[in-house]
Amino acid sequence: MTFAERVHHVTTLGFLDRHARFLVTVLLHAGVCVGRQYCAFAGIRRGQVMHDFFPDLVGRRVATAYPRAHGSTHLYHLHAKALYQAIGEPNSRYRRPTPLPRAVERLMVLDAVLASPGLTWLATEREKVSHFTRKTRLQPRELPHLIFGTPPKTTVRYFPDKLPIGLDTGGWTPTFLYLVTRRLPIDFRAFLHRHAELLRALSTWTIRLLVPRHLAGTIPRYQAALRDELATPLQRATLDELQWYFAQRQKGVSTPGVIADARFQRAQEAFASPRFRVLYRTWLQDGDAALHATLSQVLAGRRAKAPKPPTARSSSVC
Repeated sequence: MTFAERVHHVTTLGFLDRHARFLVTVLLHAGVCVGRQYCAFAGIRRGQVMHDFFPDLVGRRVATAYPRAHGSTHLYHLHAKALYQAIGEPNSRYRRPTPLPRAVERLMVLDAVLASPGLTWLATEREKVSHFTRKTRLQPRELPHLIFGTPPKTTVRYFPDKLPIGLDTGGWTPTFLYLVTRRLPIDFRAFLHRHAELLRALSTWTIRLLVPRHLAGTIPRYQAALRDELATPLQRATLDELQWYFAQRQKGVSTPGVIADARFQRAQEAFASPRFRVLYRTWLQDGDAALHATLSQVLAGRRAKAPKPPTARSSSVC
């Protein structure tokens, strides 16, 4: 379903086109919003139009207000099943109530989407898989994914980070959003591991960091993690040793003080950095393919040509 089709379906529920376009954007990317975001979307100043719109949503029982989310600001949660059915996402996780801190994180994602109206944003798993299997030669299993459960009952989730991906006019230069929620980029490294195959298959791309103000000091760490993972490929000899070390760890040889193997001790010291700790987790799921990906010079060359570091963004509720 296209964005225009979704807007049309929402207008059949009695909303004006401008309102419907904003609601579809919120429903797809956050499920929550605040008044200033509607004003930014519509290109209007705060006033009676904004103050009429949101009470109407609450009155129609399609939204609920979080009172005083920040000062006098109300945060609104869109929860009506009819709205999500209209956009083809009746089981969206955004229908469920969420704690205020998580809602604020979703506002940051929505801010990023609204700040780039020239991009077409992929929101759902189906849209992302369809686009990148058409634009690249990758098979679905090579796209970012996580496997849940144990064989034979497993479920594969593609693009499990559930973050919007922006596309330029031709769809060739995607913008990948990443929401920073921790001071250490451990999860970010895992995000880069999941996306490595896809990034290699693309000629150009952007990774945009969404950084809350209280975590602004972490930006250099995240930039360093990106250089580690994408611009510093491993050497073959290092990879062979890493492969051996991971296999030993998987067997349960991991406790210092009871290790008699000097080779293991040397490897344990050499691979103690966060890069290898996170890579071990990725290897446990994806096997040796995760290690061979670290040999590629393709991403190193493309990262070196990038004109800017990842973009830092901040957001506020009000």
